This record gives sequence, structure tokens and C-alpha cells, in this order.
Amino acid sequence: MASAKLDYETFLQRMRQIKEMGFVKSHRTGDTGIGKTLEDLLGIKENNISGPDFSTYELKAARRDSISMLTLFTKVPFPKGANRELLRAFGYRERKDKTAANRDRVPLAEPNVPLREKELHVTVDSLKPNSVGLQLKIENDRVHIHNKEGVEAWYTNEVLKEAFEKKYHSLAYVLADSKREHGDEYFWFNEVRLLTAFSFDRFSQLVSSGDLKLDLRLGHYPDGRPHDHGTGFRILPKHLPECFEKIERVL
Repeated sequence: MASAKLDYETFLQRMRQIKEMGFVKSHRTGDTGIGKTLEDLLGIKENNISGPDFSTYELKAARRDSISMLTLFTKVPFPKGANRELLRAFGYRERKDKTAANRDRVPLAEPNVPLREKELHVTVDSLKPNSVGLQLKIENDRVHIHNKEGVEAWYTNEVLKEAFEKKYHSLAYVLADSKREHGDEYFWFNEVRLLTAFSFDRFSQLVSSGDLKLDLRLGHYPDGRPHDHGTGFRILPKHLPECFEKIERVL
């Protein structure tokens, strides 16, 4: 569990102290090192239980200049069966070779391949149609997966808000500069923003600018039934605050 003694004022006091420490060696190797290090410094015990990390806030730490996109949330599009139709119309033969070189090649739609043999692992944004012809478009209060085959697939404002706030309701967003020395990573936690209230207008702007993308990860079960491996909206960490209506820098 998170520490019950860590209220907002205590959190802010500790963050000021942590900032004064300068660069701190990561407490764990890999991508999760930044979150583990900050939790340790704050005295928050690591857990996988949903709910506030302190007071009413979720805690999230990010490398300031990270080029690794984070998943905001995963959600299948509407209407029911949209993923099946996207896989049918735009999928391609499942790649047996899972090496990076083959996995990252640009796929092309193969409409004549049987559905039970298809996959569709592509990124979709608003800037231009991708290799299979999919593009994000904003129409009124919906984000559409636009295509020329007439396949209907969309997300409504209400669904996006619910999915977003389920993961990010009130967020204490801590940014850190990072560096490497002798193979070890170091963090300087030096900025805190309090983020509240999902904004569809801001979300739409990020979609329109191409900064917010949708990853389709569709495949099938051994019996041929379509399977969603985690269709989700992704964004660079530096743009996450722009999804919120209220942004308050407190450190």
C-alpha cells in the first residue's frame, strides 16, 4: 500500500528536498527505474493496486526528453465488431518471423488473406493515411479511424473521458532530467505539475497535430477468432499534461 502518512503538503516538502539532492542514481535498471527511484525517495511502497498514491493524486514520473511513447489507455473502438472489420479489410498475413527487422517492416493490406491468418499491427495518426490507408480524423465529438473502405470505427468524447480518467484522474506529474555515467542512469527530479480534468478539446488538438497516435494491435486466437492485443492511444511524455484542462506547476 501507499504510505498513509504522505499527504499533499508532506509530498511537496519531500519533493523540494529531492530536487535539492540533484542527480540520484536509479534504484532499478530499465524503463521502470524512474518510477521506482521516486517512490523510494518519497517513501511510497511499490504496489499494483489501483487508487491514489498519496492524498487524492496518482503519481507519475517521466524523463523530460524521453522519445519513448507511453500508452494513455487501451480501448477498442465502436461500434461492436469494428476491430473485426478493420482486421478483415486492412489486415495482412501474420508474420511468423518475429525478429525486429521483419516486425518493423511497413505492412500493406492483404484483403484476400483469410481472416484467421491475419494480423494488423499499425500506428494511425491524423497527418496522413498509413501504409494500409487508415487515418485519424476529428468530427464533432468523435475521433474516427477514417478509411476509404467504409469501415466504421470511432471513439466518442464520453468514452475517451471515461477511459482516460480511469487511469489518470488527478495526477501529480514529476519530470526529471536524466543522464548516464559508466552504464548507470541518474535522475534529477526538478519539476512537479498537478494535472486534473480531462479535456476533449485538448485531446482533439493533440490528435490533429499528430502528437497523439493510435496503435492498432489486432491478431487472432488459435481457433481463428479475432483478438485485440491492446489497441491504445499513445503519446510522448512531454505532451501528457496537454490532455488536461487544469495544469498547475507547483515546483
